[in-house]
Amino acid sequence: MATVTLEDMRQDQLVMSVARALAVANETAIAQGTNPAESLVTITEQTSSAGSAWRIHYGPREYIGRRGGDLIVIVDEGSDTVPRVLRGQ
Repeated sequence: MATVTLEDMRQDQLVMSVARALAVANETAIAQGTNPAESLVTITEQTSSAGSAWRIHYGPREYIGRRGGDLIVIVDEGSDTVPRVLRGQ
């Protein structure tokens, strides 16, 4: 198993892009009343003619048979801003 150092991570543009997006999304989630530490978090890259964005989904850890409580934060990759916040039902 390879050992990855913090310096290795800093040199990887993808790692840093995801880390920045997650930090921005976590701040937004907390402001929206969602605790990231208590959520099941998934990250998806979105691309369009406008550019790339990260879709950060915060869902309940116990999601089977449960509806609602989801929060989706879209983070623009170029500006590290949040153009859109969605709530699941």
